[in-house]
Amino acid sequence: MDISSRKITVKEVGPRDGLQNESVFVPTADKIAWINQLSRTGVSYIEITSFVHPKWIPALSDAVEVAQGIERAPGVTYGALVPNARGLERALLANIDDAAVFMSASETHNQKNINKSIEDTFPILKETAQAALAAQKTVRGYISTVFGCPYEGNVKIDAVIRVAENLLEMGIQEISLGDTIGIAHPRQVQEVLEVLLKRFPAERLAMHFHNTYGMALANTLVSVEMGISTFDSAVGGLGGCPYAPGASGNMATEDLLYMLHGMGMTTGIESTKMLEAARFLQGKMGKKFSSHQMQIGE
Repeated sequence: MDISSRKITVKEVGPRDGLQNESVFVPTADKIAWINQLSRTGVSYIEITSFVHPKWIPALSDAVEVAQGIERAPGVTYGALVPNARGLERALLANIDDAAVFMSASETHNQKNINKSIEDTFPILKETAQAALAAQKTVRGYISTVFGCPYEGNVKIDAVIRVAENLLEMGIQEISLGDTIGIAHPRQVQEVLEVLLKRFPAERLAMHFHNTYGMALANTLVSVEMGISTFDSAVGGLGGCPYAPGASGNMATEDLLYMLHGMGMTTGIESTKMLEAARFLQGKMGKKFSSHQMQIGE
């Protein structure tokens, strides 16, 4: 497949997935200012926060204030993670555009992350998704541990298929396939997508790579070559999962843009503005980000 001139959608998840595991609380005003900068980069989707109970994710305890305080740019979809119908009620009051529900392909990680079995999670997500759709919102679904689980190791593809089929039957428009602990490599990504793309259209799938072993960009390239055109990433390579010990951050947005643009693909995002947003947050957090571009200072 000729990938030059392909249009790729990059979904910025830094304000949620990037910050959720941080021990230092980023002040609400700084979060709002950062998201406003991201809105001016040309990105079409920003996941701005999480409406999981603040007790579980204190770094995002200001979800309502952030969602209500940002300046909304035309053409940008503002999404948030929602765990259940109660979380969705708060999200709707804060006027989010897109609700992201989440669960795992592996039983143990689902129990650790959601405190429920996979089977018991389905009706909760169905109720949440249908309520969001009734409120005229779009819904995407995250599947964690697609390429491996920190507790169970290898995850069978049949488990991923089962979860994906259930989510799509709920009316969810897009499935984001998560390499939660960042262990996937290009051959594994190819093998998994060869199976999934026989069952699900490429336009219904997104990829969400973490970079624990430095494989995120390579895995992205394989995914693009196989027809995937939507990818989640986080400014600076921020992120990690509180229920995935050892997991490092997300694929860095600025590194992803460098690769995509350098290979002739288009995203609609201005790389220089994305780097400015990264530098702004790095200064506020007082730590060096892990992305290659932030390391070399360009």
